[in-house]
Amino acid sequence: MTTSNDDVTGDRDPSADGAQGADGHDGHGGLDGGAGPGGGAATADGSTPEGTGGEAERPEARLERAVRAAEQALIEFEIAVETFRVEVENFSRLHHQKLGPMYSRLDELDALIAEARAARTGDPEDLRKAQEARAMVLPMPGVEELFHNWIDSDGLSPEAAAMLTDRPVQPPKRVRPSDEVRKLYRELARKAHPDLARDEEERQRREEFITRVNAAYGRGDAALLQELSEEWAAGPVPKAPRLSESEELYARLEWLAHRKEWLTGVARELEDSAIGAMLRMAPDDPDRLLDEIAEQLLAQVSEREAELNALAQ
Repeated sequence: MTTSNDDVTGDRDPSADGAQGADGHDGHGGLDGGAGPGGGAATADGSTPEGTGGEAERPEARLERAVRAAEQALIEFEIAVETFRVEVENFSRLHHQKLGPMYSRLDELDALIAEARAARTGDPEDLRKAQEARAMVLPMPGVEELFHNWIDSDGLSPEAAAMLTDRPVQPPKRVRPSDEVRKLYRELARKAHPDLARDEEERQRREEFITRVNAAYGRGDAALLQELSEEWAAGPVPKAPRLSESEELYARLEWLAHRKEWLTGVARELEDSAIGAMLRMAPDDPDRLLDEIAEQLLAQVSEREAELNALAQ
């Protein structure tokens, strides 16, 4: 089953649609959608509707409803995009398993035909085409590529041999820190030691910092230790001022809108891919489409083999 861009997004902004589904106003909670000064809807004579007890609804409450509705709309959107991504991935795997050998056979036959024609004519242009056709055929991977540097012309690498024989791997060469590195390390350890913390938050900050210091010292990295020394001297990064409730809600709506825009791009890339286009051709029965393509490829293989036989005679 395919998921078109319209199916996924409906050409709508999840934040806006979600908000409208929640309270019938715009994507920012309908703060300017005809509400009274206190955020509650007013009748024509200026009185509040029945059932409100004369209490106006807080604008933040309406905005929060809009955010929650937008979040739900985005969740559904993400589910649709992820479902389509899995369909494309699975179909791509089936396509490769079922049709990959046929495509490889066609490439090989094209190269053999071009080579046979070039051998018969001796024409430089035919020789060039034969070389290009042969280059299109995927080569067999070498031994080193298959084993990812575990084995080469000299045999197994030391790491691979150790893993296969349960022998310990030789530890890396030990780094001997310079006098400068030792000096920087000791200074930082005295200043940033976790035991100097006055509360749990400060202790956690110091422990994380000392972990970075120890790693730099273990590598003998004087430059990094100097940077860490300057960082500690500058002090902790000041916390950003806390946003108001309305600011946090508006920021959340903005994030939801950006997320929806990104997901729309992901869905579009999936649909525009070769596999996505094939799925759109037969969304209800992709296996049948694979069978039809396989039949066409088999016919092409038969034609190529007949042409090759004719050139060989």
